[in-house]
Amino acid sequence: MRCSFFRGGLLAGALVLAAVPATAQLPPLDVPQASPAASVSQRIGLTDITITYHRPAVNNRKIWGELVPYDQVWRAGANENTTIEVSTPFTIGGKQLPAGTYGLHTLPGQSNWSVMLSSTSTAWGSFSYDEKEDVARFQVQPKPADMEERLEYRFENPTDDSVDVVLQWEKLALSFPIKIDLNATVTASLQKQLRGLGRFGWQAWNQAAQWELQHNGDLAQGLKWADQSITTQKTFANLRTKAAILEKQGDTAQAEALRADAMKIANENDINLYGYSLLGQKKTDEAIAVFRKNVKDHPDSWNTYDSLGEALAAKGDKKAAVESYSKALTMTSDPVQKKRINDILAKMKAEAVGTKS
Repeated sequence: MRCSFFRGGLLAGALVLAAVPATAQLPPLDVPQASPAASVSQRIGLTDITITYHRPAVNNRKIWGELVPYDQVWRAGANENTTIEVSTPFTIGGKQLPAGTYGLHTLPGQSNWSVMLSSTSTAWGSFSYDEKEDVARFQVQPKPADMEERLEYRFENPTDDSVDVVLQWEKLALSFPIKIDLNATVTASLQKQLRGLGRFGWQAWNQAAQWELQHNGDLAQGLKWADQSITTQKTFANLRTKAAILEKQGDTAQAEALRADAMKIANENDINLYGYSLLGQKKTDEAIAVFRKNVKDHPDSWNTYDSLGEALAAKGDKKAAVESYSKALTMTSDPVQKKRINDILAKMKAEAVGTKS
């Protein structure tokens, strides 16, 4: 029985092998590459930048001028085309380019390099590089660097609208900036986002308008978004947003009228948040006046006294602050808030004793 089964298995295996032609190309096994694949990404504003490449090693070889010859186009990596993908329009080497994926090539020299971005990103390295496909070409001066065994790309010095791309290998490094138009890219993104679910509430329109206001962006567009927010639902927040935009545009009379309208419909939380925004702007006296109004309009709310106490403490009026905090303490039943306020009062009293001594 054992012998028959074993022979049957051999026969089945032989039939399977016989079904594969002797000349057939079977897929290769997956084994480690000498120059492993890598990618590095960075977000600037709402722009995603990704460099995809392969990382060759020095491996005790002379790199510059030999393994990588001077004055010959180099793929700036190994194996396939090194690529740069940018999700929004951007500027590189003084050239404005649309969003997309570009092939990255270099022309190394002993003192200066050329960096080229190609419209073709699917080539095998630089072997089929065609200068006519360049969309940007600029000069970069390499600098000495610490030893780096494997080629590395990284991003340095990120800001709101730029970042430096750094290539480092062996004892050489070079870098070049990628820049974006932050306001333009964000405005374009907001326009797309406002076609989604957010368009059905007032908050998204107001948030978009606030972006343009706070970043000195497209105020005309911001005003349209503020109007749409008010049309959807008139609130303290969007009336004040529109007022601030109009004030920046020079229409102070309408801005003041809108602020007056906003105060008429403001609730306790609206006024509280407004007071804290004034505190954040170091407008302490104005904040105190706003918090006092909230106490007057909502005398049964412990939170109004608590906020007033914070503003008075910021002003340096410790006596009035203690009174306001103490009133809030007697009104709240929340144990967490009681502990917090007690801790504040204890600290203020300790500071008062220290000042006297």
